[in-house]
Amino acid sequence: MNFTETAWKVFNQCIEDYHVSDDVNALINNPFEKDTLERILYAKNWIDTVQWHLEDIIRDENIDPVEALQLKRTIDASNQKRTDLVEYIDSWFLNKFENITPKSDAKINTETPAWAVDRLSILALKVYHMSLEANRESASEEHRNNCQAKLDVLLAQKEDLSTSIDQLLTDIENGDVKMKVYKQMKMYNDESLNPILYQKGQQK
Repeated sequence: MNFTETAWKVFNQCIEDYHVSDDVNALINNPFEKDTLERILYAKNWIDTVQWHLEDIIRDENIDPVEALQLKRTIDASNQKRTDLVEYIDSWFLNKFENITPKSDAKINTETPAWAVDRLSILALKVYHMSLEANRESASEEHRNNCQAKLDVLLAQKEDLSTSIDQLLTDIENGDVKMKVYKQMKMYNDESLNPILYQKGQQK
């Protein structure tokens, strides 16, 4: 089983586990052993799955404004955790390839392996939920057909993205691509970088 096959299996296990309770406040119960890549991937997808449903909740037109603000802050915190975990996955890959010397003509990819994995995790959620809609008995036949067409596109995208990720990892391992990581440097949660936050602090 190659990397993306493993990742896809872990992501779908996580999504299925979440939907047992289907509760954004449910605590993660990661079934994989400590320090394994599978455990990291499961944790990554759990964040994405919870955030997916938080984004659904906050779009309720009748939501209480105070609750919406609390949810927005929860989503911001989740985004930070997501970014931190993506960078942790990249660190895992950097460690894996630390003894690889890139060729003199090695290229640099537009995104790191972990950010591509991030897209695969989100794609697993899209496939799961679109499949539900394509098979929802209470929906019209037209709706189900439209969703099936979209699902077919998502599954084709999954194949292409998986191939691209596996090829990228092979190219890095062969020295054809140089792995270079830049921290995302998110500013909105940093009290020293977000003007609204540091100006508020200066007024005290």
